[in-house]
Amino acid sequence: MSAYQGTPDGRYFVVKGTLWRCSNPSLPDDVRQALVNQLMVARRDVKAAKASGDSGELTAARANVQKAKVALGERGPVWWDDGAPDFNRHKVDNTPYAQWHASLTA
Repeated sequence: MSAYQGTPDGRYFVVKGTLWRCSNPSLPDDVRQALVNQLMVARRDVKAAKASGDSGELTAARANVQKAKVALGERGPVWWDDGAPDFNRHKVDNTPYAQWHASLTA
């Protein structure tokens, strides 16, 4: 993720003009790593299920990806508690981060 620019508040990183929610920084390193490992297994399972054409396996694998991403804080309820809205998967130019992002290329 270091190849992508993170927002000043550490909540998102930007890829091709889109905000993506970062993992919860308060997760202990060992817990975060275990969840990342689960996510990678689930992503490999998605790839295998697509190759096999088994729709049931694909559904289960995608559910496991979702479960890992929610546990990491990348999807589902936000991990911050200041009431700020979630801009995950929004175009950065349509969010309060627009001016910050524009200043990076100015």
